[in-house]
Amino acid sequence: MISFENKSSHTIDISKIEKIAENLSDKEIELLVVESDEMRDLNRKFRGIDATTDVISFPFEDVPNAPLGVIVINSQKAKEEAEKLGHSADEEIALLFIHGLLHLLGYDHECDEGQMRERERELIERFNLPKSLIVRSESDS
Repeated sequence: MISFENKSSHTIDISKIEKIAENLSDKEIELLVVESDEMRDLNRKFRGIDATTDVISFPFEDVPNAPLGVIVINSQKAKEEAEKLGHSADEEIALLFIHGLLHLLGYDHECDEGQMRERERELIERFNLPKSLIVRSESDS
């Protein structure tokens, strides 16, 4: 189940995101979509990085009946990337959601041995989405 708040100026269809969430977790997931300035503030406050970013995940402690965590997505960065790559902003937001959700589920591409990348690739194919950030990065190397 998705608890959704859109604080951006963009209209967002979360129907695919809801299907992705139902497929991966039975816990509630909070999704917040913001503009670049707010994302920069969150990134600075919680990660010590004074720059905007595309997605941040905040996992909650694994307690019965508690949400899995919060995923914050930058709508402006998603829209820019989608335009650059020729797919819809909703598709880019779904890709970012998958990335964030995998982090909430304990995956970490910065220190695993490719497990997150492989799971992401599998989900992209299942939900008929364009290549994700880590899959695009892999193709570039």
